[in-house]
Amino acid sequence: MRVRDIMTPDPAWCTPDTSARETAVLMRDHDCGSIPVVESQQRKRLVGTVTDRDLAVRGLAAGKGPETPVRELLTASPVTCGPDDEVEIVREVMVARLVRRVPVVDTDGQLVGIVAQADIAREEGAASDQEVGRIVEAISEPRGDLEE
Repeated sequence: MRVRDIMTPDPAWCTPDTSARETAVLMRDHDCGSIPVVESQQRKRLVGTVTDRDLAVRGLAAGKGPETPVRELLTASPVTCGPDDEVEIVREVMVARLVRRVPVVDTDGQLVGIVAQADIAREEGAASDQEVGRIVEAISEPRGDLEE
């Protein structure tokens, strides 16, 4: 099975100039905890991702306000995949890198979708119940990689 078969196409995104507040509103409105960050409205080349944890730890806990631009909070050079990649490879990457969402980019680095662990779990036959449980457990291990 290919990533294109399970990804969410055209996900919500923001730019490096988007404020933390606007990004939080996007997360609320789209019921997600991670937003891809693209170069500009015209050019959707992926430059990073920002998570709800980034907003809390790199933003709020560091004393930054709601108007802080996402460029100060994002994770640059996130792990990505392509629409023609095998789902199994993305599953392995999620476990190895402890990420719950992987942006999908085309050969030019343009954002075309996103794959979440829930997409893998929902896809019938993509993984056994036992495998989904292992993936969720492995991805959910505590992380200490954010600057505090």
